[in-house]
Amino acid sequence: MDNFRIAFISGKLGDVDGVSLEVEKWISALKSMGHEIVTIAGKYRDPVPGVKKDQQVTMPALRFDSPAQRHYEKIFFPYLNKIPVYITEQKLKNYIEECMREGLELGEQLYDVVKQYDIDVIIAENTNAMPMTLLGGIATHHVATSKRLATIFHHHDFWWERSRFSNNKIENLLNNIMPPSDIGLEHAVISSYAAHILSSIKRVHPHVIPNCEDFDNPPVIDDYNADFRTELGFKEDDILIVQPTRIVRRKRIEDSVRLIAALQEKYPKYQEKVQYIISLYQGDEPDDDYVAQIRALAEKNNVKLHLISDRVGATRSTNRDGKKIYTNRDVLVHADLVTYLPVWEGFGNALLEALAAKVPVVTTTYLVYKTDIKVPGLNNIEIRNIYDDDGHLVIPEHILEEIHHILTHPSEKQEIIEQNFRIAKKEFGYNTLKEKLRQVIENYDDEIRASRKRLKKAKRLYSV
Repeated sequence: MDNFRIAFISGKLGDVDGVSLEVEKWISALKSMGHEIVTIAGKYRDPVPGVKKDQQVTMPALRFDSPAQRHYEKIFFPYLNKIPVYITEQKLKNYIEECMREGLELGEQLYDVVKQYDIDVIIAENTNAMPMTLLGGIATHHVATSKRLATIFHHHDFWWERSRFSNNKIENLLNNIMPPSDIGLEHAVISSYAAHILSSIKRVHPHVIPNCEDFDNPPVIDDYNADFRTELGFKEDDILIVQPTRIVRRKRIEDSVRLIAALQEKYPKYQEKVQYIISLYQGDEPDDDYVAQIRALAEKNNVKLHLISDRVGATRSTNRDGKKIYTNRDVLVHADLVTYLPVWEGFGNALLEALAAKVPVVTTTYLVYKTDIKVPGLNNIEIRNIYDDDGHLVIPEHILEEIHHILTHPSEKQEIIEQNFRIAKKEFGYNTLKEKLRQVIENYDDEIRASRKRLKKAKRLYSV
């Protein structure tokens, strides 16, 4: 198998969201296989580890919050508007044509970058699964199909799974390019469920590459993060319950707050000791009220809530005040328990991070957890995803007893987290990732080499 120059394209990279984190893992795996990496993104919160600075290309038009993206979101996705926007069919048609024209222009600019960096194959990260970078999706589709550049579409979730996008005025466009089903393209998804859906709807047969984690280099308490508790104002005997995710509604953080409130009510000794930490920021989903709602719910239930996203980043660094920025891994090695109660997840990066950090996890039995994660025999505290008439997760009494038991029986806790670590390392470690990526590249090898020849020809014609 040849070594290739591979470009990742995404609305953003170098962040702490699942897509950014998974891209970094793929980059690490592909580099270890001898491939060279370029990244193309709308913005970078932090530099992407392992990629040369001059090979991290910024194209602002790809941003999730670009002026064009915000403009077209208001027109095409009514659910995103607090005030309804009414337009005639002719105006809608004009807007769609305008959007397509801008997307194709961006596609030409993207192809110029491809030629400049001699890209053999693009890996498109959710650009053609979620319309959060609509112009980017059109541009990537244009480069993949009209320019016939070898492209692997890596889908983390799909637009029809989000109410804010499923209600839209551009279904024909989305059906055509998100994701595309054109011949000569490869697709990868992160779960067997996603593979089933994609093959059913699109007649596309994707590779299944689960989210993975670096279990060979698990997070530990070291010289850098040893002071985390004191730096953030926690006592050594505080019980840190961590929600290691961004603050978005599908994470159902309100259910975690209610869980902790119920635990404190049943076991009053936890009232002063438990500190509930949400490590990441509110991001990418337009909801101005959710953080305020979580704060109010925590205060009402006497749950001591700490939002520490200003001290957590994708990489270790310092902020403007010279204070340490920790990673999510640094936070997790100090956690006594992790809450992870989503109603829906594409996979579960944060759950794998917790298992690598050897922290017990309380999780809902969301769909992909049941089909792809639980199967090897992981032993987590599981709450069935059953909701009452008010939409609250039903938390059985025995769950509180299980949490209390694991917090008060250290030897049993150690046995469970060590077993979970061994299982997760085998199923979701970097060796699994490397093998699956090797299979994808091998399977697509002929098309990538043919794409390389087409690009060389295009560059010769372009230079004349």
